[in-house]
Amino acid sequence: MAKTKSTTKAKTGKQKLAAAAPSAPNIDIGITQGDRKKIADGLSRFQADAFTLYLKTHNFHWNVTGSMFNSLHTMFETQYTEQWAALDDVAERIRALGFNAPGSYREFAALTSIAEEPGLTDSADWREMVRQLVVANEAVCRTAREVLDVAAKGDDAPTEDLMTQRLQTHEKYAWMLRSLLQ
Repeated sequence: MAKTKSTTKAKTGKQKLAAAAPSAPNIDIGITQGDRKKIADGLSRFQADAFTLYLKTHNFHWNVTGSMFNSLHTMFETQYTEQWAALDDVAERIRALGFNAPGSYREFAALTSIAEEPGLTDSADWREMVRQLVVANEAVCRTAREVLDVAAKGDDAPTEDLMTQRLQTHEKYAWMLRSLLQ
């Protein structure tokens, strides 16, 4: 059995414990603790909205029927796949700011601005699915704009960039989906 390097022998022959590793330094990225907290709280609300939209989009991918099945099945899959990847970027930004990212259904339900609607598992109507996704994408956009404002006040360019990217994506999704109903 190999000895660990956690102890050393002093000249006296007594074992001396190794010094404990220093604790992590405080976060000093040029954004105050208060601003980081406000930004992380906003990102948590965004994460909850984005996850709720992701779940709704994936559900509709599974359950869509009717004359638009193939087109919508493919569109929903493209959207939920992209949304899933983006969720990780948002959670990692929250962590980089020094806070825990929400990750449970309970947290998401408490934080989301997207109203719970029927899952449409009984005789799902594709038009209602598309309508719900338009409304949910627009809710995500509104939350992103709120976070963008808070991030700008806190001089947090990475969060501003992330929210700008998400706005572009969700505004495009809302437009594409709405076009199906016009």
